[in-house]
Amino acid sequence: MHRTLDMPAPSDAEERRSKPPVVVYPNETLPPAGLDVLYAARQSMSKVAEIIVPPREAGSFRVPKGHFFRIVSMEGSQVGDLNLWNAADLSECFFSGKTRALHATHVGVGDRLWSTLPYLRPMATITYDTLGWYGWDADGAGIHDVIGTRCDPYTNRLLKGDDYHHCCHSNLSRALASEMNIPVREAEAHVHDVLNVFMCTGFTRDTHQYFMKASPVRPGDFIEFFAEIDLVGALSACPGGDCGSGHSSDLAPCYPLRVEIWQPDPESLAGRAFPERSPYPGTHGL
Repeated sequence: MHRTLDMPAPSDAEERRSKPPVVVYPNETLPPAGLDVLYAARQSMSKVAEIIVPPREAGSFRVPKGHFFRIVSMEGSQVGDLNLWNAADLSECFFSGKTRALHATHVGVGDRLWSTLPYLRPMATITYDTLGWYGWDADGAGIHDVIGTRCDPYTNRLLKGDDYHHCCHSNLSRALASEMNIPVREAEAHVHDVLNVFMCTGFTRDTHQYFMKASPVRPGDFIEFFAEIDLVGALSACPGGDCGSGHSSDLAPCYPLRVEIWQPDPESLAGRAFPERSPYPGTHGL
């Protein structure tokens, strides 16, 4: 908790605090996700590939544009850290901060995962979520957050003074290095803030600190996405397991996750427009 240094409040403090909140990015003008078409396309899809992500490890996968992919809980309550990249250009990757600003701290059906600048386009659209029933609980927590960054060995060293190599950051680095056949230090530079799949999180009401609690995910639960561009993905089965006690250690029970790739009938998407990169020319006033 930050220190106030006993700073006296001004006489008009309550008036200053009572100003109305203003949504930073009203999103009514965002390009529509076209869920009706995607719901119809789901009816014709068939599974064409899958990978199993072992506990405390990460796996990589590819999703062609116009396919669906699912992250599925298998054996027990387990959260996952998701990274996405443009399969043709790793510099275009998932932008959790802008996704949070355009949608909310936690995402669900109809929300889209946006890419980094200067591209800023939907990479994937959430089309189904068996945890959509959870909503917001009494602690203010929700599911699938874009506020946490990922557990990493640098913060672990800072706070605990030791090295742990199965943090999600390290897992994702190894998975991308293997997928792209590049050195792990090169891959690490492309690892970015994640979508915390199945993770139950919020901010404490008193100190506004990021907290986690045990995920409600059950075996068979899944979240589903539609790939708006050709994707490379990496998913880490977090060493925190359900993240109800801690992370960055071997203490929590952990379980595998499955990623499934589903192909719809191409005719079901006929006429659907896929997103192009931002048309902003990049002149920045010069």
